[in-house]
Amino acid sequence: MTDRKEWNSWKWQFANRITTAEELDRVLHLSPSEKDNISCCLKNFRMAITPYYASLMDPEDPDCPIRRQAVPSILETVRGEFDLDDPLGEVRYNPVPYVVQRYPDRALLLVTLKCSMYCRHCTRRRVVGENEEFIIPQPALDVALDYIRRHTEIRDVLISGGDPFVLPTDRLEHIISSVRAIEHVEIIRIGTRVPVVMPMRIDKELTDMLRKYHPLWVNTHFNHPKELTPEAVRACEALADAGIPLGNQTVLLKGINDSTPVMKELLLKLVKARVRPYYIFQCDLSVGISHFRVPVQTGIDIMHDLIGNISGYAVPKYAVDAPGGGGKVPLNYNYIVSKDDRELTLETYTGRLYKYPVR
Repeated sequence: MTDRKEWNSWKWQFANRITTAEELDRVLHLSPSEKDNISCCLKNFRMAITPYYASLMDPEDPDCPIRRQAVPSILETVRGEFDLDDPLGEVRYNPVPYVVQRYPDRALLLVTLKCSMYCRHCTRRRVVGENEEFIIPQPALDVALDYIRRHTEIRDVLISGGDPFVLPTDRLEHIISSVRAIEHVEIIRIGTRVPVVMPMRIDKELTDMLRKYHPLWVNTHFNHPKELTPEAVRACEALADAGIPLGNQTVLLKGINDSTPVMKELLLKLVKARVRPYYIFQCDLSVGISHFRVPVQTGIDIMHDLIGNISGYAVPKYAVDAPGGGGKVPLNYNYIVSKDDRELTLETYTGRLYKYPVR
């Protein structure tokens, strides 16, 4: 029996993650075939589920949207026709170890390969979870920092991994303070799913440390409204109260959030929790996750349904991260019905047509 103090300790949550089919069976009462399938998947892709996130699963529903994001499926062993080992071209745009620069003014700094939970739709699954002991060593960090220091065009550094928030606070502070010491770096961002899967990590020690390094932004990763529990909302509010702007990056996932009502509920709950919806991403072409992908038109239709029906600040961008490292490409419904030298014919969200001069 776990007491409340243990349950609310992020270190206890991390240490007691579910990592095997046998452990998961105690939560979900798996059939023998399900246990065999999970064990088969784990030969290629690691599993780790925090007790907190496991508590959100419906043990009777195999299609539970929380469960499907965390529990391996035998479909992960299928390599889809368009699957790529490195869908975002991070190896190609890797000038020094642990730095990725795909854009002129931004760089990605990868500081760990471990997460509190290994999402089944992970883009970086080729390496994440491979070595749970890995934290960027000081010599490699020095090389990465020197690269950023020499490239004065880099004004924005995204610290990611893995998940930076699973690092000890003092180690994370060392990394953040080292980046902040570079004069031309204006913005530091941290990408994390911790507020979703291990919200107790967002404690006073962490927020007191983070508030010293503004301007600093945090990007979260909520995919379904059921993830916005009171604990998760408290974590987001603690970050916001520390003066940290929050954005959310959602991945469009088949059977989880690929409908307008679910997406609308998610977005409205996010803004209520003081998190700005930032992106909805088309699911990347990572190996073994083709069963999560939906047609691009589905995403465009959802965006069309949202416009005009919720406030503009609650509407994210819908984008594809172009395979091979091409960067983010926004996808939009075309509201320009026709155009000539004199005027545009525009369609509103209600479907009515209006004329507007081109000049």
